[in-house]
Amino acid sequence: MTISKPVWGLLALITFVAVVHLLAPILMPFLLAAVLAYMGDPLADRLEARGMARTMAVVTVFVVLSLFATLLVLVTVPLLIEQVQLLIERIYDGLEWVQQTGLPALRQYLDLPEQKKPMEAARDALSEHWESAGGVLFYLWGKVSGSSMALLTWVANVTLVPVVTFYLLRDWDVLMAAIRNLLPRSIEVRTVTIAQQCDEILGAFARGQLLVMLALAVIYTVGLWIVGLELALVLGLLAGLASIVPYLGVIIGISAAGLAAFFQFDGLLPLLGVAAVFGVGQVLESTVLTPMLVGEKIGLHPVVVIFAILAGGQLFGFVGILLALPVAAVIKVMINHVHDYYKDSELYQSNADAIEQDVAE
Repeated sequence: MTISKPVWGLLALITFVAVVHLLAPILMPFLLAAVLAYMGDPLADRLEARGMARTMAVVTVFVVLSLFATLLVLVTVPLLIEQVQLLIERIYDGLEWVQQTGLPALRQYLDLPEQKKPMEAARDALSEHWESAGGVLFYLWGKVSGSSMALLTWVANVTLVPVVTFYLLRDWDVLMAAIRNLLPRSIEVRTVTIAQQCDEILGAFARGQLLVMLALAVIYTVGLWIVGLELALVLGLLAGLASIVPYLGVIIGISAAGLAAFFQFDGLLPLLGVAAVFGVGQVLESTVLTPMLVGEKIGLHPVVVIFAILAGGQLFGFVGILLALPVAAVIKVMINHVHDYYKDSELYQSNADAIEQDVAE
């Protein structure tokens, strides 16, 4: 019995999906390392083109990026810790305002009877059910103490990422050549063409979108600092990172920053300043940053980006979120080729001839 090529392709796809599903718990460091190696490969290629050996070029790129990441962590982490502590204080102040001012005003406006304050009610309920609450605490402590193996696994994965990244980056061109050599000769040219188009889209999107996110984080942080917001750094970074999803960064940023400004300042002027910061950031993103850093050749509609991220998270969790946009870009390229194939097929041409005959008649 002879198995046709489409059946072989379907079997290979099913096998690949099954293997990925079974190995999902250990794939994260390798996927992250592959992404880092993919993004660092153009830099290594440029150094190699200038006469530097591949290993030395990879070491140079690796050391420079590692030093940059270390410097960034050393500078931002202490500030972030301070900002997070301040954020916790502001959240506590906000809860106090809700309890002392907001709820009494709302109760008086709605003409509701006086009730025990929520904090006092919670304290009384806890004292009445201390025994059961203690059981819950012991249960949570057991879960936390039993997760030491998960913590060790996480530390091992973090340590594994730079090692795998180095070796993948060093042998990236060799791996790509080996994969190309394994392709059937009948589809090698078309497959390489599709892969090059996917690489162009993925490279432009990954590097460009990362630069856009960093630029927006700087713009939001500096702008909120000029306004005088105490949580400028943490809110600016949060809005910048969330901008990977269209309009999500500005929505989260303006909501959180507006709430923080409401509790920190008196009057509407700081709130207008916060709105102006995110308005300027949105204008710069749409008119300067995205056209200059990402370009128009990506072609991923904002609705497609949102759907891809949500679908990836629903199907494969965090790994799906990480791979959502690359997979969406690859699917877009494949759909374009299927569309071209259909336009050149006999099915489409026969329909076109029939329509022309009907029009002629």
